[in-house]
Formats: sequence, structure tokens, C-alpha cells
Amino acid sequence: MPQEPDAIERLQRETAKLRKINSVLMSRVERSMDQQFNAFSLFETAIALDHKVRDRTQQLREALHSIERANESLYRAKQQAEAASSLKSSVLISVTHDLLQPLNAARLTLSTLAEMVDGKSGSGLVEQTDRSLMTLEDLLRSLLDISKLDAGALRPDVRPIAISSLFDPLRIEFAPIAAKQGLLLRCCPSSLAVVSDAMMLRRILQNLLSNALRYTRTGGVVMGCRREGDRVRIQVSDTGLGISKAQQEAIFVEFQRGETSAGDRTGFGLGLSIVRRFATVLGHEVRLSSRVGHGSTFCLELDRADPALVREERREVECIDLEYGGLEGARILLVENDPSSAQAMAILFEKWGCQILPATSAADALQCLAALDEIPDAIVADLHLDDESGLTTVQEVRRQAKVDIPAIIVTADYSETAAKEASLHGLEVLKKPVKPAEMRALLSFMLA
Repeated sequence: MPQEPDAIERLQRETAKLRKINSVLMSRVERSMDQQFNAFSLFETAIALDHKVRDRTQQLREALHSIERANESLYRAKQQAEAASSLKSSVLISVTHDLLQPLNAARLTLSTLAEMVDGKSGSGLVEQTDRSLMTLEDLLRSLLDISKLDAGALRPDVRPIAISSLFDPLRIEFAPIAAKQGLLLRCCPSSLAVVSDAMMLRRILQNLLSNALRYTRTGGVVMGCRREGDRVRIQVSDTGLGISKAQQEAIFVEFQRGETSAGDRTGFGLGLSIVRRFATVLGHEVRLSSRVGHGSTFCLELDRADPALVREERREVECIDLEYGGLEGARILLVENDPSSAQAMAILFEKWGCQILPATSAADALQCLAALDEIPDAIVADLHLDDESGLTTVQEVRRQAKVDIPAIIVTADYSETAAKEASLHGLEVLKKPVKPAEMRALLSFMLA
């Protein structure tokens, strides 16, 4: 019996030991199961992530393909836009060239007509017609300027300019137009000078005046300027119809026109577009203030210049000069394929006492040369003949005559390429519409 408590105690100790061992074993089993479960979970997670990576990669590939297709579409659209812009410029240049041909004939014919007109009234009509043709010429040149601006080929010649050198000619040009409409035109005199491009600034002011007169029924138009520190503000104000707030930006867009005065159907909505374009290129600010029914004021702000720095330039003769000299008896080989221009130029040369040898091509010119006992004193050739260049014609005539005959190229092509081509051949160039005084002076100089 005394051994029984000891046995029981021993059994209890062994039981406790077994429980510990069992607990340790169970803990190991649980940890092992947890590790296996975690490994399986990681495996599942890795598979899921791999699928996600594959899906995202596919999405990225599709996005890249979409971007590539969009870039290709944008590139094609850019090419089409550039081609359309190039075509527009080419068509504009071609149309302007065709329009300059009859304008050239009209200016030359008018110069001849001026010699036949007697009396102040007739001379006044001739001069007025000449001014109108000059205005048309300015419009055509503006169209060319627009195409050059679009192509980035027009670079301004910025320098000090006297305000009076612009205001005075514009007053003379627009006074008859204002008087015909029963309007008052006032151009305030000024001794100020500004920094700008003379041609572009004149075109801006010319278009502002033309626009103001077109949209004014009663009252008048005033153009003036005033100094504001280092700046000069030029203003063109009218008592016209006025422009609503909604239209004040739209009128600067090409081919947008406002409500014109009764019976006025002229204009194509280019004037203010050219104003904005030229002002932007020159860095001038253009502002408009207007009230419907009261009128409008266009303001142009420019940098002020020292009047002492204004470069004196030869002023063009506004009226038609009827005098001629130094050309009597000169033999002129005239190569022109446009009949109206050829006829007008031939009549003008004959009035100057020249002997005209007409031709329409290089072949005609060479036949005229072969029929002559003497070599022509000068050649006047159009740059663009039917199927050949006037430059080639001059070269062939010189080659057959074995003499570098003085030659002038006349052209309605205002591109730099045409001028460079003529310059490479050592030829003088006159742009159509040809100014008779300029033609006569150049011929006299070449034959002296």
C-alpha cells in the first residue's frame, strides 16, 4: 500500500510530461501547417500578381498602339494642313499674279492717256483713277503679304519713321473718297516719330481709314496721335455705326464684315485681319472701343523714336510725270505674252520716242533679232512667259547677238526666288504694276 502513492505521483509526473510533449508536438504541427498554408497563399498571390502584370502589360501595349495610331493621325493631319496652307499660298500668289497683269496694263495705259488729256478736270480724273488703281494694287499686295506672313517669309524693316510721312499721303489718298461720301476727313499734323516698319504701318493706317469711311454714314473720320511717355498712341475715330461687344473680336477675323452703309458692297473683310496680323508681327498693340450708334475708335500703340534719327528717303512722285528724255530713237525688244500689257507698254515706249520690237517668246525675239541690221539697245521681258522664262529669253538673245544687251525683267511675281534668279543673271527687276517714271528712269540710266 505505501507504494501506491509513489506510483500515483510517478504516473502523474509522466502524464504531465506526456502532455508537455504532446503540446510541443502539436505546436510543431500547427507551425508546420501554418508555414505550408503561408507558402500556398504566397503561391496563389504570386499567380494572381502575374496575371495582373500580364493584364497591365497588355493594357499598356494597347495604349501604346493607340498613342502610335493617334500620332500617325496627327502627323497626317499636320501634313494635310501644311499642304493645304501651301496650296492656299500658291493659289493666292497665282491669282494675284493674274490680277496684276491687267492692273499693270491699266496703269501703263493711264499714263499714256494722261498725255492726251487737256484741262484741270481731265487731269484730276486721271489722277483720281491712278489713285484708285494704286489702292487696288495695295489690296493685291496685302493678299501677297498675308501669304508671306503665313509662310513666315515676311520680315519687317523696323526703324524710326516720321508720323507726317504717313499721315500726309494718306490724307491726300482718302480726302476725295471722304468728300464723295459727304464726310469730313481730318488728319492731325504731328512732328512725332515712331519705331515701326514703314510699309506695314502705312498698310495698318490705310486699312483703318478705309474701314472707318466704309462704316460711317454721317459725320466724319479723324486720325491723330499723341505722346504718352515713351509711347505714341495713334487713333482713328469715326462717327459710324459702332460695333457691338459680341462682334468686336470677330471683325479681326478674315472675311468677317460688319454692317456697311447703304449701297456699299465693297470689301472682303480682309482689312482688319491685316491690321491685326501686321500689328502682331511688329509688336504693336491694337485696341478697339466702340458704342453702337455712336462710332468707333481704333488705337495703335507704338514705341516713340527720336525724330532726328529718321532717315530721309526719296519720296515717290504721286502725280503722273509726263516728261521723258534720253530715250528718243532707242530700239527696245519687248518680250511680253500678255496682249494688254504688251500693247500698253508699246504705246508708252512709242510716246517716249522709242522704236518697239514686239515678241511673245524667245523664238519670236530671235526672229526679230535676225531681221534687224542692228542690235537692240535694250530688252524688256516678262519673267513668266507661256512655256518659258524671260531670263532664258534674255540669255538666248544675248547669245545670238554676242553682246550683253541691257535688259529689264518685269514680273508680277513678288517672291524672293524670282528676285534672286534675276539677280544671279545680273538683270534689273521691276514689279508689276510698273510705274512709268521708274521704267523710264531705269531705261535712261541703262542706255546712258
